[in-house]
Amino acid sequence: MEVAFTDFDATLRDGRSVCVRAMRGADDAEILQAFGHLSADARYMRFMRVVREVDQDRLRKTLASFPERGFGIVATVPAADGFDIVGSAMLVIDKNPSSCEFAITILPEYGGAGLGRTLLSALIATAKRRGLKEMEGFVLSVNRPMLKLAASLGFSIARDPDDGSVCNCRLSLE
Repeated sequence: MEVAFTDFDATLRDGRSVCVRAMRGADDAEILQAFGHLSADARYMRFMRVVREVDQDRLRKTLASFPERGFGIVATVPAADGFDIVGSAMLVIDKNPSSCEFAITILPEYGGAGLGRTLLSALIATAKRRGLKEMEGFVLSVNRPMLKLAASLGFSIARDPDDGSVCNCRLSLE
């Protein structure tokens, strides 16, 4: 089920401006470039394991599964080659078609400026319009900024009973 997403410009707390739009299959090269700008720590926080390079086949399959099995948005800024992606957020629909898992990535130089809130709020609104009932995400317990953001947006946060290094963030969309 495709849900229309309206592009918008957002001004961050530090005055910088980004364009937020739906992720496209043709964004794969820019997503790879953005991944290259992530520090080893940022990659670990996002993927919860050491990741040195993107699994390009998995990325293409994920993008190709949209909009049926998920949805993604990106924050872009102008660049010499057209644009750069400085943040992204996506939801993937679970086996239970009323539930989804979210993931968010922000380039370090855009951290703490409100971009994460902007992207996750837009993702939540899209999930609601799509008729999803619940959103969840798995966050390392040491990723305090992400846990603080999730809590401020109404997610309940609980440690994973099987892995204390991970927190489960859940949000009812009803």
